[in-house]
Amino acid sequence: MSLPPPPTTVAAPPPADLAIIGAGAAGLFAGIWAGRTAQVTGQPLNIVALDGARKLGAKILVSGGGRCNVTHWRVDERDFAGSTSPAIRKVLGRFPVERTVEFFKSAGVAFYREADTGKLFPESDSSRSILAALLHEAGAAGVAFHHPAQVTGIVRDGDRLRLETAGGTMSARRVILCTGGKSLPKSGSDGTGFALAAMLGHSITAPVVPALVPLVLPADHFIRDLTGLALPCRFTLISAKGKSVVASTGSTLCTHTGLSGPATLDISRHWLVSRTTDPLARLLLDWLPDMPESALEHLLLECGAKGALWALRQHLTERLTRHLCTAAAAPPTGDLPREARRRLVALVKGMELPVVGDRGFGIAEATAGGVPLAEVRLETMESRICPGLHFAGEVLDVDGRIGGFNFQWAWASGFVAGTAAASACLSGQP
Repeated sequence: MSLPPPPTTVAAPPPADLAIIGAGAAGLFAGIWAGRTAQVTGQPLNIVALDGARKLGAKILVSGGGRCNVTHWRVDERDFAGSTSPAIRKVLGRFPVERTVEFFKSAGVAFYREADTGKLFPESDSSRSILAALLHEAGAAGVAFHHPAQVTGIVRDGDRLRLETAGGTMSARRVILCTGGKSLPKSGSDGTGFALAAMLGHSITAPVVPALVPLVLPADHFIRDLTGLALPCRFTLISAKGKSVVASTGSTLCTHTGLSGPATLDISRHWLVSRTTDPLARLLLDWLPDMPESALEHLLLECGAKGALWALRQHLTERLTRHLCTAAAAPPTGDLPREARRRLVALVKGMELPVVGDRGFGIAEATAGGVPLAEVRLETMESRICPGLHFAGEVLDVDGRIGGFNFQWAWASGFVAGTAAASACLSGQP
């Protein structure tokens, strides 16, 4: 599907009733619902969306490998991290999955559900259909676009907010900040939104780290020799006090730099945050998550002279099994001494990973950290610190696990911010 041009392109930033900074998923959705809110009343509302990119929607286009995992069939606050669960639940409840499906269906995009994951994708299997629908609906809602227009500063100017851009200065009665976090900076989400929020008195959580990002292991670690191997595994983050903090189970991919795959991506933000909050925390990997430790012990006991390699090869590849035997100092063939068996069981069921880093924001699919929801009025997504400023999307301290959850947060928070900001403008609030 070919993408339509942006609905309206303006030559210079005009004064506006409502300015939306960032025209990604959250910004487009906020603009659509702001415009629709105005149209229902029959009152004109000047809505301008500014974005630093020459082409809009780059992050939407690359999501889901170009297929765009729009949402998940079932979403609740337990799928997210960052701010508190009750706060996240309150925002999600304003625009649930059913309304997302209904919105896109009315825009001409039907979904199908991926059976083994529950992810919802457009029937076209193309993210271009999602971006095209959003741009079309934004145009129909009366949103004007100004891009490329990187907003570099924002200050209070009486009862308005003044925005500084490379092309000039503009003012607006209300602003919705939808700039994203720091992930995939080439798409435009380069952390600028955090600086803009800070200019108006907001705090940014610490640390701000990549989320949904592959993890890097030492160059000599055997996992890096298993590039391309994919299998189900379980990661468990263990606190310095020995307590299980969080776990992630699912497909895991060995790569030339370390580990990737859904289970790795889901645990990554927790591990990276722990580097600051609990430096002595450990990350363990269970290579056989569906096999209890007692069952593995029994399997190795029963193998006798056939050896550990024969026993483990029933469940794992031979290359991986040989590496595990070497790492555990356990003979791969012949009788398995008691202590060697115990070491091998411990390694298979809880190998500590010496993670040395991650692939960074340039690869990460999301950002952990941002503006705390405690600084936002959840009924309107309006700032408690700077009246007239609203937030939506990844600029907030909310990040979801892999599976379309971050998009659902963008839709829900964008809806709340867009309708509330428009209603405030229409009612004459400053």
